[in-house]
Amino acid sequence: MEFRISADELKKALHRAQGIVERKATMPILSNVLITASKTGVTVTAFDLDIGIVSDHPAEVSKPGAITVSAKTLFDIVNLIPDANVTVRKLANNYAELISGAAHYKIVGMAPEEYPVKLTGSDILEMIKKTQYAISNDETRYILNGVFFEPREGGKVRMVATDGHRLALVERELAGDFKLKSGVIIPRKGLFELKRLLDEAPEAEVSLGFADNSALFKKTGLSMVMRLIDGQFPEYQRVIPKEGEKQVLVKRGAFYDALKRIALLSAEKSSAVKLSLSENLLRITANNPELGEAKDDLEVAYRGASLTIGFNARYILDVLSALETDEVTLELGDEHSPGVLHAPGDKSYTAVVMPMRV
Repeated sequence: MEFRISADELKKALHRAQGIVERKATMPILSNVLITASKTGVTVTAFDLDIGIVSDHPAEVSKPGAITVSAKTLFDIVNLIPDANVTVRKLANNYAELISGAAHYKIVGMAPEEYPVKLTGSDILEMIKKTQYAISNDETRYILNGVFFEPREGGKVRMVATDGHRLALVERELAGDFKLKSGVIIPRKGLFELKRLLDEAPEAEVSLGFADNSALFKKTGLSMVMRLIDGQFPEYQRVIPKEGEKQVLVKRGAFYDALKRIALLSAEKSSAVKLSLSENLLRITANNPELGEAKDDLEVAYRGASLTIGFNARYILDVLSALETDEVTLELGDEHSPGVLHAPGDKSYTAVVMPMRV
């Protein structure tokens, strides 16, 4: 990276950054400014995970690139340089070289990759869509009012949401180290705002990072900071049953349509339906004294003992809407055990729905 810029222009950018950059060094990279040089000029970015600022400045860029350097050190130098212009050059080992007239400086920098992790917006957007419906709206259980974001081995990340009646878990590979010792809870409001921003340009490159009790999201021309929920997310693994004794393979679209039809005559509050399983047949029924009753039969791939179990139809419909495969596997135990739904042969996205009495 190399560019030539007006000293006053660079001073203006760094002056703005002084009141913003993190001084407590909860994440050392945030005491730096990120300087990005491109064909259109230079962008200077500063964050403290509560507030951020991104500014664009004209410059003669001879070599595009990026580096992060101490905001205070750079500001102190630029304040005292003798010439009207300054040349900034990135050296080996993330050193930055500044030349202005006869004055010459080399200062320690950090790799821009250590700024919040870069990823494709569609990756995180998919994970949000597959878990958002299971977030609790019960404000008294505040730790469930968000999605649990958990780094896993092998560069994988999990997002988990539960409201106590159902659970959604999705695991994906997201390149980059989020530097999290354990999982964090992203609040519902912040998550939905993040989804809205990602929806604008799903394939765009974005950045996501965490420090202290905050999350930082950034995409071109826009940055957002949100406070994380302070608390311990439940041990969700205990809720997920081992492989169900009864494995049912059903067409997702047909299952969705049938549930939607039958739920019209279910009790409005509970949306309760019965699933009656027998060899290669799944019967869905609903009974409402005020409206009447309904039933529908679906052909399924199943061999085993018969079973009748009740579920909230809306909960299953939410899962089927989030899945994208033609078929879905429904795992069942007995009438008191949770139902588990996932794509056939793939549990990287798993939904658990608790049964109910009907």
